[in-house]
Order: sequence, then C-alpha cells, then structure tokens
Amino acid sequence: MLIRFTFSAFLFLTFFSAYLPAAAQERTYEPPEFAKKWSKPDVHPDHIVLNLTEDPATSASVTWRTSTKIEKGFAEIAIATAAPKFWRNAKTIEAKTEEMDASKIPDAKVISHYHSVTFQDLVPDTVYAYRVGDGKIWSEWIQFRTASKEPKPFSFLYVGDAQNYVLELWSRLIRQGYQKAPEASFIIHAGDLINNAHNERQWHEWFTAGGWIHSMLPSVPLPGNHEYSQFNRKDKESPRYLSIQWNHQFTLPENGLTDLRETNYFIDYQDTKIIVLDSNRDQDKQAEWLEKVLSENTKKWTIVTYHHPLFSASSGRDSPELRALWKPIFDKYNVDLSLQGHDHSYARGHVAPVEGKNVVSGLNMRDATGTVYVVSVSGGKMYNLRPNGWEDYNETRDRGAENTQLFQVINVNGDTLSYESYTATGELYDAFDIVKNGDGKPNTFVERKQEAIAPRRHDNTIKY
Repeated sequence: MLIRFTFSAFLFLTFFSAYLPAAAQERTYEPPEFAKKWSKPDVHPDHIVLNLTEDPATSASVTWRTSTKIEKGFAEIAIATAAPKFWRNAKTIEAKTEEMDASKIPDAKVISHYHSVTFQDLVPDTVYAYRVGDGKIWSEWIQFRTASKEPKPFSFLYVGDAQNYVLELWSRLIRQGYQKAPEASFIIHAGDLINNAHNERQWHEWFTAGGWIHSMLPSVPLPGNHEYSQFNRKDKESPRYLSIQWNHQFTLPENGLTDLRETNYFIDYQDTKIIVLDSNRDQDKQAEWLEKVLSENTKKWTIVTYHHPLFSASSGRDSPELRALWKPIFDKYNVDLSLQGHDHSYARGHVAPVEGKNVVSGLNMRDATGTVYVVSVSGGKMYNLRPNGWEDYNETRDRGAENTQLFQVINVNGDTLSYESYTATGELYDAFDIVKNGDGKPNTFVERKQEAIAPRRHDNTIKY
C-alpha cells in the first residue's frame, strides 16, 4: 500500500506540475489574436447599449451599430408580460441614424451607422421589452425596468477602469458583478473603459465582454484620460480628442455644459442625484455648473462620479488642483459619496464633516462623516498603493487593495446607503454604511470592513 501511494503521488505531481501557481512556474502571457474583420459592423445590430436619461422613471435610451448598408433603423417597445405575444402591443419608433466616418483614423479605419432611440412616456416602475433592427433583421427582445417616481429601495453597480485585457479579464468581472446583483438598476463606469480612445477593436472587446448585460443593465459611462487621444497617436503634437465613437455609441443626458456634451451630466434616479463630471477638461467651468446643480438639488442622496481621484490611491497620481477646486463644493453641499477610477488600485476613506457642523446634539461625532471617497479598478492593469496612505492629505485611508479586480454593489434604502466591494471571484472585500440623520446633521458612518477578507497586496497575491 505504501508503494502504491508513493507511486500515485509521484504521478499526480508529474501530471499536474503544469498547473502549479506562478510562484512555482513562470508563464509568458500570450495575448489573443483576432480575425482581421472581427470588430467590423455588418447588417445585424450589435453594440446594443441601454443608457439612463435625466428622468429614468419615464424614459430610456438605446443605441446600436450596423454597417452603412442599413440606412434606417427602428426600435420596438412594449410592456413585458409573461404571455409570449406581448409584442402585439409594441410601439415602433424610427431611430436617429448617424454615420461615423473613422476611415482615416489609424486605430479605427471604419465607417459605421449608429442608430439611437429615446423611449418616452414610459410607465414608472414597470418592466419593458424592446428590440432594435431595420424592420427585417432584429435583435432579440431585451427587458429592463423603469425607475419608480417615488422613493423606493434600489441598487446599482460601480466599476473603475476596465481599460486593459478587456475581453480576456474584464469580462469575468462584469459578469460576476451581474451575478452578484442581478436586480441592479444601472452600472457606473468611472472612465478608461478602453486603452486607446479611437480603437475600434478595443471598443468591440468592451461590448463583447459585457454582451447582453450592456443592453439590459443601463450604463452610466464617463470618460477617463484614455478616452482622449490624438486621431493619429504617432502625432504627439496634435490636439487630443474625445473618442470618436463616444457620442455615437452612447445616448446620454444633455443637461450638462454644451461643450462637454454627454461627458458631463446628471441623472435623478428616484431620491438620488447622480452627477457625472469630466475630470479631463474644463474643470473650472464644471465647478460653476456643479455649484448651480447642487444648490438646486432636492434629492436625499447625492453621488458624484468622475475619473481622476481627489484623494489618489497610487503613488505619483495626485491631483491637488482638482481637489482644491471641487472638494469645497462637495463639502458645502454635503455630497455623500464620490466614485472614482484612474489609479489601478483600491482605496476608500471618509473625510470629516464641514466646519460648523461638528457640534451636533445627539450625534457621536467620532462616527460622523462628510463625503466618502472611493477609488477602484475592474480591469487587469495594476499599480502600487501610496505607501503613506492619505496621511499627507490629513485624511485617513480606511481600506486599500493591490493587484485585485473589484466591482462594487451599492444599495440605497431610505436613510441608509450600503456599500459593498467584491473581488472578481465574489469575495467581500470592503463594506460600509452611510446613515442620514436629518435636520442638517452630518451623516453617520458605519464601518463594516471587519466582515470582509484579509487585505490584499502585491506580496500576498499572484505576481503581477
């Protein structure tokens, strides 16, 4: 028996040696190869993406792509029922069709038609089904739910930079996120969705990685620095432009600054105002716009999202000018949560309530908080954390992570906002609650990181 056991163990180790961790056996990464025309459009609708409007209770926008052979597009929509022929009640809407001529841009070399429809006069808190096509060639029927007109519990997903290894590695992350929160109402993409702004293949990777999730779970995207580039990347002296695909492939609210169309906007989702800022340009103009929007805000919860962090997670990434410009406005108007990207690591901390609100009857000020700031990364590119945390900001970084793909699930329920961050394999990595106290009192912060797994760093994870 001893001989057989020893021999079996020898065979096991020999056979499975190829599958030992990287520490025991280094591997060279081989990127996938794609067919020459893999990312080119054809007559079938693809890149179908659902976007929120300014009022998600009564409207929703959908955009899709085809080749230029499809000169006219249509969308059909009906209230979804369990009866398979619900489509008999469908309404047909002709799409706005635009040509995107990127044939002279080296990264793109494509001419496409983009079609978009904004569904209007929808019934709040109702499941709808829609499909898109040209009248003969159609997508499948796709379902979504409108927001409620009244305050009601809801959840949403938030992810940082996808950017690199999008089809290979980001795909598992967004799918795990949807698996964890299938009832989520939308997903915030905090910039750097791809690596090279105008690259058609990379955008096709992004749409392929998310697949039908993009068409069913409304996206709230914002541009990162990698959504801006020269049309010819070899010409470093020419101006940087927003991705040529951006305004064609997304249909977003146009309630922001005119010069920042569909990169700066806000959405009122039930009792929450979500404000999207473009941290790449016109930051001072956006500060004026932000002040006006917040001064008129009547929602219980306020969430801002943008790409470059006010409190950076990684070394050499500080943005002191942006922090000096925007943080006082966040403080003044009691912004609850700030969702950021850019730094390819994870950091979370909360700042003290603004001066003058630190002495409040009936509230333990050790638990009081101003804005909570989060930086996260969802793709496969990883940086190192700042070794001194946020000490030189005179603030405390409460939680950090390196070398870890993460997604976040945020639940809003009355006076409580609950935040949870998960790894790509579904483990809880971070958690906290923010509780509203009313009457102008600061929020209460409830730390829950003790519920999560141990901190992850480069020295206790597989080598990057």
